[in-house]
Amino acid sequence: QVQLVESGGGLVQPGGSLRLSCAASGSIFSINVMGWYRQAPGKERELVATITSVAIFTSGYSTNYADSVKGRFTISRNNANNTLYLQMNSLKPEDTAVYYCNARGRETYWGQGTQVTVSS
Repeated sequence: QVQLVESGGGLVQPGGSLRLSCAASGSIFSINVMGWYRQAPGKERELVATITSVAIFTSGYSTNYADSVKGRFTISRNNANNTLYLQMNSLKPEDTAVYYCNARGRETYWGQGTQVTVSS
């Protein structure tokens, strides 16, 4: 089992920044992919960014971003505390959504979600 706990959401004005965190615990050695997804009201959940690795917190990794966030968002990890981050800059109203942390290995795990609202 893997537990994921997100934090860092909130209300921000257009053009502002936020950093989301996802603390992973449990059987993290089994994880090969971690990422962030988001779901806006009335829309389907969509991929934001992912990290793919042989061992998510101990090996090198590759990243993937949705076209809508390239150049504005950065996904990263902290190996010392098994935490995944999403740095979000130049935020737009259309980035408003509930953001979910995701981990995949033999099974798929989701965090509880954190609300991000971009509004003036």
